[in-house]
Amino acid sequence: MSPTVRTARHDDYDDIVELTSDVWADRAMADYIPDVFRDWVDDDGADRKTLVVDVDGHAVGLAQAVMLTETEAWFQGMRIDSDYRGQGLGSLLTDHLIEWAADAGASVGRSMVFSWNEAGLGQSLAAGFEAVTSFRWVHPEPRDETPGMTVGNDPATAWRYWQESDGRDVLSGLALDSGESWALSTLTRDTLDRLATDQAVLTVGDKPRGLACRVRTTEADGERLAEYAVGVWSDVDAARALFTAIAADAATLGVDGTRVLIPETPRHVAQAAYASGNIDGRPDFVFEIDGLGELS
Repeated sequence: MSPTVRTARHDDYDDIVELTSDVWADRAMADYIPDVFRDWVDDDGADRKTLVVDVDGHAVGLAQAVMLTETEAWFQGMRIDSDYRGQGLGSLLTDHLIEWAADAGASVGRSMVFSWNEAGLGQSLAAGFEAVTSFRWVHPEPRDETPGMTVGNDPATAWRYWQESDGRDVLSGLALDSGESWALSTLTRDTLDRLATDQAVLTVGDKPRGLACRVRTTEADGERLAEYAVGVWSDVDAARALFTAIAADAATLGVDGTRVLIPETPRHVAQAAYASGNIDGRPDFVFEIDGLGELS
């Protein structure tokens, strides 16, 4: 029987567990997909679609598309059973998700791939995506400490700084999405206005020399984390003040840890390591495919 693509169902769960069991067998980490698959099926609707590749009644591939904004789609959870890799099933899923996203109004689609995931990197290029940016996570430890610079919470000031920041250019204007975990979308003035009210927008310096914005608190591996959509700054002193401000903000929430997205440049990585001292060892890559309506 030839492979077919269809909407995911609850009775696919056992197949999904099986096909994700050895995704990262060479790494000390478990796949998150079995934990979220049932929720993905339940949440399918106008703004998200979960598809599987079906062969002889068994799901041997999986992927999901989510509309983050009216024009930005995010593709995630691409998995192919090891017995079926190299047969073009990833591209088949991607083509169907692109068609769905284009019909939903998306003009651009993006995805994230771990830098060590060679198969994922190759699959992204084979499907027509291009690498647009890379980023890294920094994890300041929550603590009650006063930054060495003035801390503000003005979205207008933050927006002006963001527009002029070299970090914005490196990140192609993207930051951690406020609605979907592990997804990046365009950071807008409206988003900063909302976060300043609902979460926190932090600037450091009388004439701002750094910016961060908190998007949510979440649970990860039994710990509560405060997540910050982006952190950018002008120099090492501003980095120290910004990460201190983030640590102090997180301390007021009583969380166990933090996660801050920063641009992947030698300056940002070196200064973050010096100022914060707790930084991931590898970057993550963001891939993009434009003009979805023309491709569907």
